[in-house]
Formats: sequence, C-alpha cells, structure tokens
Amino acid sequence: MDCGLNGRTYIVTGASGGLGLATAKVLAADGADLVIASRDQERIAAAAEQLPTGANVRAVAADLADPQTPARLIAVAKESFGRLDGAVVSVGGPPAGKLGDTTEEQWRAAFDSVFLGGLRMARAVLDEPFEPEAQMAVTMVLSSSVKSPIPGLAISNGLRPGLAMAAKTLADEYGPRGGRVNVLLPGRIDTDRVRSLDAGSRDAEATRAKNEGAIPLGRYGTPEEFGRVAAFVTSPAASYLSGIAIPVDGGFLRAL
Repeated sequence: MDCGLNGRTYIVTGASGGLGLATAKVLAADGADLVIASRDQERIAAAAEQLPTGANVRAVAADLADPQTPARLIAVAKESFGRLDGAVVSVGGPPAGKLGDTTEEQWRAAFDSVFLGGLRMARAVLDEPFEPEAQMAVTMVLSSSVKSPIPGLAISNGLRPGLAMAAKTLADEYGPRGGRVNVLLPGRIDTDRVRSLDAGSRDAEATRAKNEGAIPLGRYGTPEEFGRVAAFVTSPAASYLSGIAIPVDGGFLRAL
C-alpha cells in the first residue's frame, strides 16, 4: 500500500529512541523527509544514523519544555525541505511513582514538557499555512493511561487524559482548515522505558509475565509494530481519520 509519504516532510519529537525513533524509521523508509528531535544532541545524531540509507533527515537537539522549540523545528523543516506536512509528537514519560509520593515540582516539570510542550508543538504545526486539500497531520503519542490508570504512574495518569481531550478539541477547531489530529495509546511496547518500569518491581521477569498474561495477544508489542500504525495515521492514506484515540496495545484495554 502506498501511503503517499514520498516527498512529504514531518517533524518527529522524542525520536532518539523508543516509539519516536520507531515511527521515524517507518516514515523515512516510505520516503518522507524528516526533522527528528530530542533533548540530547549526541543521542539524536545517533538516531539519525539508524534511519534507512539515503533518508533525508535533520537531527536537532530540542526540549519541548522550551517555548521556542516548535518555531525552531518548523524553521528547520521549511529551510531544509521547503514544506511541512505534519508532526508526530512523542514525549518521554514523566517519572514513575504513586500519587502520594510525587512532588509538586515533579508535576510542574511534567506539565511543562508532557502536557504544555506537546500541546504547544501541535498548535504551532497546525497554525502553519497550508492548503486544506493538502492537510496538516498531527499525531500525538500518549499512553493507554488516557483510558485506564496504570499503577505506579500517577503523573502520567493525571496528565495524559487531559492532553488527549485537548487533541480532540484541536481536531474540532482545525478540521475546517484541513488539520487532522489523532492520538495513539501505546500499551506495553517493548521499549527501554517499559523495561525500566518492569525493572522497578522486585522481579522484572515476573512483572512482564503478569503483564503479558493480561494482553489478549499474549506478548508485548514491538516498537516497529507501533511505528507502522503511527506512520499510517500520520500519512495521507489516513486522510479521513481525525479526532480519535487509537490503542496500540494488543487488545489490553477492556473498553471500546
């Protein structure tokens, strides 16, 4: 299936590893030009080296908590490739912990990066001029905690649902201009972040086995499986898809 990505330009944040990098690999493999970003220059440069040979990519060190980041990334995209067709907004998860153990400082820092940083990036991309028939696609990578709280991830449980509803509002407000906004809800995908969460228990292997037992497909997803869904949702092939939250979780969530 041709998803229509060849020659289009996308920004991918949180792309130095995990779900962001997996998405960037699929987008690049299908011909998209990319601006990839994360906070660490060395790591994002290394991520760029992992993209398919011949990929047109610019690697930028940028923190979504910085209000200047969206304008910087958009400028790089337009200066390098002459256009912008959308963004995949992935932000690293906030610190783990029970609600009673988290501090106000942790909540404020997470709000600045996870919530406000993601929302600011999405708005800046959607505010760029574009022809309605060309569309501007924003895909926000959140978490299954949007629909069901995850034990030990109190801050994520608090922020992700609100950001998902903000994304839905963006889809309503920018839809008439041709802006598409969707949300992806990854479950247990086999990334460093999820392995770290499992390792935070007394027995990582037992924790993983327990989690896999609650997933109808019986296993953790691979980053590549997530990346293919993210690339499709962002691509022109999904041109009539907007304002929805799509679980990528092997059937884990027990709600429609």
